[in-house]
Amino acid sequence: MTVVTGAPANGGSCVAHHEGRVVFVRYALPGERVRVRVTADRGSYWHAEVVEVIEPSRDRTDSLCPIAGVGGAGCCDLAFATPEAARVLKAQVVANQLQRLGGFDWSGADAGAEQLSGSGPTGWRTRVRLEVGPDRRPGFHRYHSDALVTDLRCAQLPHGMLDGIAANVTRADLPPAAQLHVAVDDDGRRHVVRTVRQGGRIATKVVEGGYEAVQRVGERSWRVPVTAFWQAHRDAARVYTSLVAEWAQPAAGMAVWDLYGGAGVFAAALADAVGRAGRVLTVDTSRASTRAARVALADLPQVNVVTDSVRRALASQRAGADVAVLDPPRAGAGREVIDLLAAAGVPCVVHIGCEAASFARDIGLYRGHGYVVDKLKVFDAFPLTHHTECVALLTRARRRP
Repeated sequence: MTVVTGAPANGGSCVAHHEGRVVFVRYALPGERVRVRVTADRGSYWHAEVVEVIEPSRDRTDSLCPIAGVGGAGCCDLAFATPEAARVLKAQVVANQLQRLGGFDWSGADAGAEQLSGSGPTGWRTRVRLEVGPDRRPGFHRYHSDALVTDLRCAQLPHGMLDGIAANVTRADLPPAAQLHVAVDDDGRRHVVRTVRQGGRIATKVVEGGYEAVQRVGERSWRVPVTAFWQAHRDAARVYTSLVAEWAQPAAGMAVWDLYGGAGVFAAALADAVGRAGRVLTVDTSRASTRAARVALADLPQVNVVTDSVRRALASQRAGADVAVLDPPRAGAGREVIDLLAAAGVPCVVHIGCEAASFARDIGLYRGHGYVVDKLKVFDAFPLTHHTECVALLTRARRRP
């Protein structure tokens, strides 16, 4: 069918209409006339993808990723938009989600999402995971598919990051359904770790380099397992840490909660600010990440590293906190955790979210407890894709005991 696309929707599509039915169109920009193929029927709405651009937007450009697009890899789903236009689209999506799900009107959409660095939209990713197909060749998934694209020239990756990956790994190292985790650390060293599920456990083998990658923020170093979480964009950890410290304004003697804290990057900066008289609780469910945190922060006695769910950790706290920093996974923090924060009387929260809808929902939950959004930034932390990173500063008057 032929449709004219409208506003961008969360998830990387644009909204169109056909005979009264909503159509979410991938690989389109607002205001384009396109021929599309329906890929999924959800009853009241369809999903579709572009097969021909009849009247292109002036913001459309030749794809910056040679393997993405219709029938290609699902990696760079906005590689056909100019970087400037993509940043505006991302900000518009966040603003729409905040209004619909959070009841909050954000005025910053017209300025677009902020860049993490001025180095451009390509070559920013330092960690990537590849799947191994039945032919024992590693590749990227096609969009919402088990099929793989074995051309590894994704534009998110720095030049040479995956050179020789397939050739350097023997067939014994690449059983079907295995995954290859590849990281280039802050020493410029490449690490490749293979994981494969065997029964009820995951077997791990170092193929190249080491199991841990050296990562640095400021003067402090971490040794983080290649299979554990670390920010994908090379500049993200530095930028977010600086912003968290600026917005949270931790002072000597304060109590701070670093929730979903991973390897403790934020905890390190917060601990420096609160000093030996303060206390920092950093919590994450990942044993690998919290183990890295304990090693990296061993010289900071004011830091307590806990391996547990955030919900259980908060429920066990007898004293509150002056500041809480949250960096939850894509699903967000959710009602139960935010209820616990509010019940503890935390007056200042810095909340980070990497998915627009869950971030907006969480903002609405905070506002329901009387928190006010003092500041909000949206970062183009994943160039060439529809994904963003959002950061909000929320404050509420401290309740009297």
